[in-house]
Amino acid sequence: MGVTGTVGGSSEHPDEPDRPTGPPGRFADDLVGLDPADPEAKAFADHLDRMERVHPNYTVEGYLGQVNEFADSANRLGGHHRLTAGIVATLILLGVLVAAWDALVFIVGAVFG
Repeated sequence: MGVTGTVGGSSEHPDEPDRPTGPPGRFADDLVGLDPADPEAKAFADHLDRMERVHPNYTVEGYLGQVNEFADSANRLGGHHRLTAGIVATLILLGVLVAAWDALVFIVGAVFG
């Protein structure tokens, strides 16, 4: 008994053409016809995953997830975009430090004043 059909084909129906299997995973329908080993196809699948990911909006985990996505995007872009993201993050941290300092000064002034 010999091998009938082609690689990836069905041995039960040798005359039937190979069906495109496409890349496995969550976005197989969106990536039909693309090479699963292609870096651009992988980047596109990652992009689709980021676009469809749902985070809890009003929880600490949700906020941290959004900060993580912001940092990942800045690292992917590189160059002056990464520098701009670093400046924005530094300004946010500076604002948090100023607010904490003002709160501390207000509390100390109210207790000892």
